[in-house]
Amino acid sequence: MNEHSGVSPQDVAAIEKQLGRVPRGAVEVSARCACGCPTVVRTLPRLPDGTPFPTSFYATCPRLTGAISTLESQGVMKEMSERLEADADLAAAYRAAHEDYLRRRGELGDVPEIDGISAGGMPTRVKCLHVLVAHSLSVGPGINPLGDEALALLGDAWWKNGCCGAGDQGDDDHE
Repeated sequence: MNEHSGVSPQDVAAIEKQLGRVPRGAVEVSARCACGCPTVVRTLPRLPDGTPFPTSFYATCPRLTGAISTLESQGVMKEMSERLEADADLAAAYRAAHEDYLRRRGELGDVPEIDGISAGGMPTRVKCLHVLVAHSLSVGPGINPLGDEALALLGDAWWKNGCCGAGDQGDDDHE
């Protein structure tokens, strides 16, 4: 696939405003905020410069990424990782989310350097809530249990106070 195939020029411009830079390897807007702006993009597993990129679902909305960073700072990832060790059913569902992530990324290309590696710490720990939430927003509920849980913890505060593309610059600490 070509870079930005399937992403309109308007969406590329909105994502650039959100991130403060031109998006790399974006091939689809896979989720939108209530205001209609891109929230998550699917990215190629190999960026245009040749870099392997396991983060197939990439959160772009600055309000969303900020809210997720707040959750991360509250110790949510550690608690989730501990639950994965203690709860076999949760661990099995999270492993299935990992497999779903790999399958969907594989639809965009094969990159041997990241074969079997998903993102966000899947399948054994929680390393990045941004990835898990982006996965849940993109594929819908019931696929990534910890992404769904983090999204529920966020509530609607991250999007209900106006357009996410209208002001704040995003950060890309979640790459």
